[in-house]
Amino acid sequence: MFKVMSFLTKKEGLNTKDFIDYYENNHVPLIASIAPVPDGYKRNYIIGGTEEDFDVITEMSFQDREAYEAWVAKMYAPDTGVIEDETRFLDRAKTKPHFIEEHKTDK
Repeated sequence: MFKVMSFLTKKEGLNTKDFIDYYENNHVPLIASIAPVPDGYKRNYIIGGTEEDFDVITEMSFQDREAYEAWVAKMYAPDTGVIEDETRFLDRAKTKPHFIEEHKTDK
């Protein structure tokens, strides 16, 4: 399994409640309308604790890197509106994606 975990920062001036609302009710439906949702697509919002330089950890799972690259090509193709939508609620300059190799321990 190939995973991408992106540490994303909300746009300055946007409160956490409005950030979560926009991401869940506008951005996620846009993403789902462009291409099939990845095998796993989770948003883990920071709602307390220590000060961080990010507001959400977005976790996406794919069968392999090729599946991820095909998905990204669809998302960021011209005229999808994804980049424009991201600028409405994210500080894109602070986006930090990490490629993950997952290992699990079963009971």
